[in-house]
Amino acid sequence: MTVISIAQLRAEAETMTASLGEGEPLDALGVALVTLAVTASVTALERAGIERAIARAFDAGATIAQVQEILALSSGLGVHTLMVTAAPVLDAAATRGLIDAAQPLDAERQSLWDQYVGNDPFWKGFTEELPGFLEAMLRLSPDIFVGFFDYCAIPWRSGTVRARIKELAALACDVTSSHRFRPGFRVHLKNAIALGIGRRAILQALDIAAAVPEHCGTD
Repeated sequence: MTVISIAQLRAEAETMTASLGEGEPLDALGVALVTLAVTASVTALERAGIERAIARAFDAGATIAQVQEILALSSGLGVHTLMVTAAPVLDAAATRGLIDAAQPLDAERQSLWDQYVGNDPFWKGFTEELPGFLEAMLRLSPDIFVGFFDYCAIPWRSGTVRARIKELAALACDVTSSHRFRPGFRVHLKNAIALGIGRRAILQALDIAAAVPEHCGTD
């Protein structure tokens, strides 16, 4: 079993951001929204901490729409189950003769692929971290494929929170002590760098994530 520590992810982030400028730190609202994201994630989900994080976000000037957008983003951690299982399910089904994974996509699936993935550079970078995931999910279930994209698009479609904050919030959610999802960590770190976010804010988001205790249960 591979064990991935927060220290390892921190070291990787420091290496990947070594050539960046320090940049500006997160402001009070940014800190509050990233804190809310990690505190309310499915891998933390402690009620008292969530209530404090909500209050902190509103005190920092967040709107209701911004709070809900961050919570929708954080709730997307559930799709990591699909990311990790799609390829093994497809392989197992193909081994048992339940599906022919070597056949070209049928017309319906190819149309969905062109509509949702196409040549989008975001999904190209995504599949570099999780090879075969999107195609496996599409082959197994077009409905789940469409649902994945539609749900994940919600916090990006509303756009009340700046993209830089959402990338840092997603990055932080992927490095909490009870999660440490390296593929997502790398995707969002690369996106943050591409957005021009400086080293200081990126490492600040990692510090916020590191302060979240392990999930100890939800009443």
